Amino acid sequence: MNWKIKSFEELSTSELYTILQARVDVFVVEQNCAYEEVDGNDMEAIHVAGYVGDKLAAYCRLFMPSAKREHASIGRVLVTKEFRGTSCGKELMTQAIDTLEVEYKQKSIQIQAQYYLDRFYRSFGFEPISEVYLLDEIDHVDMVRVKGE
Repeated sequence: MNWKIKSFEELSTSELYTILQARVDVFVVEQNCAYEEVDGNDMEAIHVAGYVGDKLAAYCRLFMPSAKREHASIGRVLVTKEFRGTSCGKELMTQAIDTLEVEYKQKSIQIQAQYYLDRFYRSFGFEPISEVYLLDEIDHVDMVRVKGE
């Protein structure tokens, strides 16, 4: 997989369109969840996109700790329908964690995970820090990974 890791300003309009289209396809259409997908946070995110050939296969966005968040975080984790079941999700999470821990020297990473993926995220060292809760009609759990634990 070919990885592109870019700030919002570095994304071409074509790359941004493809990312937003994939996010709407997965989080709004497939999950039948009407919510504000374009949430105003993309400008401060680091965008991690994995391509197979010229097709977007996997994507997530990363955030550094800030006044709004105690830990670095990974969000909008997706694998496009065509590439599910091909280990793209594992490659994406490895790339995202490495980017935060190696490139940006972050010691802790938080995710707001869909609960059905609990075991998947635990395999990367994430541990729950909340009870299961409903968000946009989908069960979620907050999880944190601390480097070296």
